[in-house]
Amino acid sequence: MMNTMTTDELTIAIAVPLEAEHVELIRAVDPSVTVLYDPELLPPERFPADHAGDPDFKRTVEQEERYWAMLNKAQVLYGFPNESPAGLAKVAQSNPHLQWIHAMAAGAGGAVKASGLDTEALRKFKVTTSAGVHALPLAEFSAFGVLNGFKRSAEMARDQAARIWPELRTPTKLVNGSTLVITGLGEIGMETARIARALGMRVSGTKRNVEAIEGIDKVTTNDDLASLVSGADAVVNTLPGTPYTEKLFNREIFSAMKPGAVFVNVGRGTVVDEEALHEALENGQVSYACLDVFAVEPLPQDSPLWNHPQVLVSPHTSALSEAENRLIAERFCSNLRTFLDGGELPHLVDPVHFY
Repeated sequence: MMNTMTTDELTIAIAVPLEAEHVELIRAVDPSVTVLYDPELLPPERFPADHAGDPDFKRTVEQEERYWAMLNKAQVLYGFPNESPAGLAKVAQSNPHLQWIHAMAAGAGGAVKASGLDTEALRKFKVTTSAGVHALPLAEFSAFGVLNGFKRSAEMARDQAARIWPELRTPTKLVNGSTLVITGLGEIGMETARIARALGMRVSGTKRNVEAIEGIDKVTTNDDLASLVSGADAVVNTLPGTPYTEKLFNREIFSAMKPGAVFVNVGRGTVVDEEALHEALENGQVSYACLDVFAVEPLPQDSPLWNHPQVLVSPHTSALSEAENRLIAERFCSNLRTFLDGGELPHLVDPVHFY
């Protein structure tokens, strides 16, 4: 659906916590755009880029009415209402003017799917993600995971805690000259590849549409993943959670990996069969796993991944940075300019496949 609205009719509502200086960035995009922003109606942030805000925050009945009245006046929303799938579903039903919502997450497809809205309802407005904003912190975390695995940081931490100075010095593995496979050569994957190449790694990866990419040795689809990982010293997953990627990393793929490979997941937890990963860790097929995402979050207390000596559990925080709100606001401003000019918005959520 193309934007057919004149700019003097465009109203944007800020639906999630955002600092006033970033709201001013949005207002500065075009003088004819009205930006509705009432911080009294938004939960305070507990930390930078806390898009959901303090869970103890409660609006009064009068404030709740004002919040939804504000959202229902807008053609564009900055953030899902209450940063939740339920909020998305409610505004889609209550706001007939809605044309576009910009999500805070890079992988907002899961939340769109969880809203329960059918394809017909979702085609009435566009949802864009903040994909790309999180590429650098996720890429840095991926490099951190690979380096941890290659440099045996888990073993060193255990020895330090036990005050053990091993009699035999165990060599670590060189990152330079090693091979990295990245599943998902999108913005996150390519930023990960850039850092990996700077460390001297050879990089291959997967992409839905196979094409030659400068600096990438080999590009395949996920159908050829088993062959691709067979020569990998490390594997980084950046893929979103979709029906097509669910448990892509299964027993077959882990068994195909080069023994002792390092595995990092910054995509979605549902892409990994966690039971198969645990088996691969137990038999040494995977020497170390750095995991920021899990099939069920928070990670259940009975998961064996919590206590595995060769696993680092990160509570889905690797994308966060102190600069996130500014970066998302800047991305939104760029998209807003495109929207006002009648262009095609980037990073649209597919209303059928949810990625």
